Amino acid sequence: MSDRRPKPALAPDQLTVAWQSVSLLLDYPSEDLLGRSGMLRSASRGLPVAIGESIRGFLDHLDTTPLPELQADYVDTFDTRRRCNLFLTYFAHGDTRKRGMALLRFKQSYLRAGFELDDAELPDHLCVVLEFAATIDQTLGRDLMLDHRAGLELLRLSLRDKGSPWAHLLDAVTATLPPLRGDERDAVRRLAAEGPPEEEVGLAPFASPQFSPAASAPGTTLLPMPSFPGARP
Repeated sequence: MSDRRPKPALAPDQLTVAWQSVSLLLDYPSEDLLGRSGMLRSASRGLPVAIGESIRGFLDHLDTTPLPELQADYVDTFDTRRRCNLFLTYFAHGDTRKRGMALLRFKQSYLRAGFELDDAELPDHLCVVLEFAATIDQTLGRDLMLDHRAGLELLRLSLRDKGSPWAHLLDAVTATLPPLRGDERDAVRRLAAEGPPEEEVGLAPFASPQFSPAASAPGTTLLPMPSFPGARP
């Protein structure tokens, strides 16, 4: 798939900075995140103007908003609105059995790169995908985002419609990706009109022991990943 897609316009080190920065800033707001604001602002100055300004636009909000207000807005934005969901497979599959298999494909992609994600987090969380793309495998991580480009774009548009400061961060992510193709625009329109599937059958195929790829992947490296206490499905 990668060889049929446009090559990244940014240098690898710029992609690392952009994706790592957004991964941190899309996390549930905390004192630790506030303490990293200056570092992230400085790093953003080495990025292309549009991406750097988007990240700094969110940092301006982060620096001037009380932490309890940030946390309440985060939960209201991402935990209660179907179209502002940080779990990428949700846009395509909702809470259906197909989503369970899509989650498995994410986890298998990570394992191919020697990365075993803690089972406490679902592998399609945008923060996890960005962290993986920034620090483990840029090509695989970018492909995962492009495979779910329609969902990413609907998330970006939904945050913009809401007037959410987090829209700046999705602007930064999409600016690192190729422009939408015609079929992707059609998929966004369908998603906007219909929303994610609503069949409530749970994620049993993903959770079941026989779908645990970690047991059959000796030699993989267990890496620590951030926890997202405010972004549970």
